[in-house]
Amino acid sequence: MKVMVGGTFDPLHDGHMRLLGRSFELAGKEGQVVIGLTTDPFASKKIHPTRPFDTRKKELIEFISDQNFTAHWVIEPLNDQYGSALDANFDAIVVSEETLPVAMEINKLRRERGKKKVDIHQITCVLAEDGRWISSTRIWRGEIDVHGRLIK
Repeated sequence: MKVMVGGTFDPLHDGHMRLLGRSFELAGKEGQVVIGLTTDPFASKKIHPTRPFDTRKKELIEFISDQNFTAHWVIEPLNDQYGSALDANFDAIVVSEETLPVAMEINKLRRERGKKKVDIHQITCVLAEDGRWISSTRIWRGEIDVHGRLIK
């Protein structure tokens, strides 16, 4: 199975790890995971600062390598919220509760282009100690760490 997933992944936190893990699980041993990583111009639209593309890519590669996932994978630059998902041949997209609307829009636009609909797999967001979602914004604000532990 060919699976797509995307994000800024900065900093790489437990929610991202769940998202990536589910992507590789769905792809299976002989599948492929295409990871769209936001480019610096696209990431600059975030409300918090982001590290350079190459730094984020290196961290992603290290995480994936440490997990010993068996599916093939590739990281491609993501210049907008859709990336290659509008035209590429793939089977599924993995999103969080937060990014579900983007996946639904991708299917709508694919249909308009005469492309087949893809399966949408939504993970639940990982909760921090305080019961709220772990997010890069909260980490950058200094509220929590990458594992959702409260910073005192």
